[in-house]
Amino acid sequence: MPTDKPLISVLMPAYNHQNYVQDAIKSIINQTYQNIELIVVDDGSKDDTLNKIIELKGECEKRFTNFSFETQQNKGTCETLNKLISKAKGDYVYIVASDDLVKPYAIECQAEFLNSNPQYGLVVGDNEIIDSNGKKCYWDEKRNNVYSKNEAKFLTFADYLKNGCSFFNDKNFGSYESLQIGNYIPNGYLIRKSILDKVEPFSKEAPLEDYFLMLQLSKYAKFKFLNKVLFSYRWHGANTITNIEKIEKYTNMVKQYEKEILSKLDFKNTLPDVERVVKYGFCYKSFGVPHLFEIKKYLKDGKKTRIVNIFNYRVHTYTL
Repeated sequence: MPTDKPLISVLMPAYNHQNYVQDAIKSIINQTYQNIELIVVDDGSKDDTLNKIIELKGECEKRFTNFSFETQQNKGTCETLNKLISKAKGDYVYIVASDDLVKPYAIECQAEFLNSNPQYGLVVGDNEIIDSNGKKCYWDEKRNNVYSKNEAKFLTFADYLKNGCSFFNDKNFGSYESLQIGNYIPNGYLIRKSILDKVEPFSKEAPLEDYFLMLQLSKYAKFKFLNKVLFSYRWHGANTITNIEKIEKYTNMVKQYEKEILSKLDFKNTLPDVERVVKYGFCYKSFGVPHLFEIKKYLKDGKKTRIVNIFNYRVHTYTL
C-alpha cells in the first residue's frame, strides 16, 4: 500500500511458541501504523510453531508492505537475529519475540518520536506484564505474577527496572556508562536503521542479546524512554531471565566480549563517533560505578593530545 511514511521492519525470531506466535503476529497486523514489513524466521521449532505461522501467511501478505518468512535448522538466537537484520529494508527496525505482544498504537507513537527527533537512535516505552494465558498481571517482590494491585510490588516492567536504576527521567537514560550496571532498557524498542548498521553483529560470545545490543547502540546514539505502556511482556516459567545464576554468567560474558571489542577498535577513521561517545557516555561519578572511560590531555610538541583508555585498554592516541 502506497505511503509517504518511512518503512518500518518488524523482525520476529520464532522458536517453540506454538501457543503464542499467532497472537504476536496479529499484534503487528493490528498496528495503526501502516507502512510495515514483517520478517519472521522460525529457528527450527520442535513444536507446531511453523504451521501456526503458515496459517497466517495470506493475511500477512495482504496487510504488510512486504512479508518474508522462512524456517531453518536451529542456529540459536544470535544467528537468527543477524539474519533478520540483514533482510530488513526499513528506515527503522522493531524486534519482537514470538511470545510477546505489541500495543496497536505503539509503532506509530515511536515512529512519530524518531521522525521528530533525529538526534535520537532508539525509543522505547513501558511494558505491562501478562501471564502465559495473556492475562494482565503484576509482580510481587520476587517477581511472581499477582493479579491484585494491593499484592503487587511492581505494576509494570519499568516499575521493576526503576527499582535499581535512576536513569528513566534523566538525560543519561541509555548512556553507555549507565549501562555498565546492567541492561535496564524495557522491551519493544524502535531503532533507527542507520545506527543499527554501525554496530557489531550479535555473537554467541555475548549471549544476552538485548544487553549486548544496547551497549553497541549507546556508543552512537541517544535513547528515549516514553512513560506509556506500549508493549505486553509475557512472564511465564520459560523466561530465560528467571534463572539468576545463568543471567549473572551471561552478563559477565557480555562484558568480557565487550572488552575484546573495545580493545580492537581503531578510531582513526571514526573520530566523530569517538567524540560522541565522550560527550554522552562516560565518567559520571554519581553513578557509583567504575570509571570505564578515562581521558587524559597533555601537551606534546606544542600540540594538545588525547589518550583514550577504555576498560583499561589504550585504544587510540590522537592529536586534536
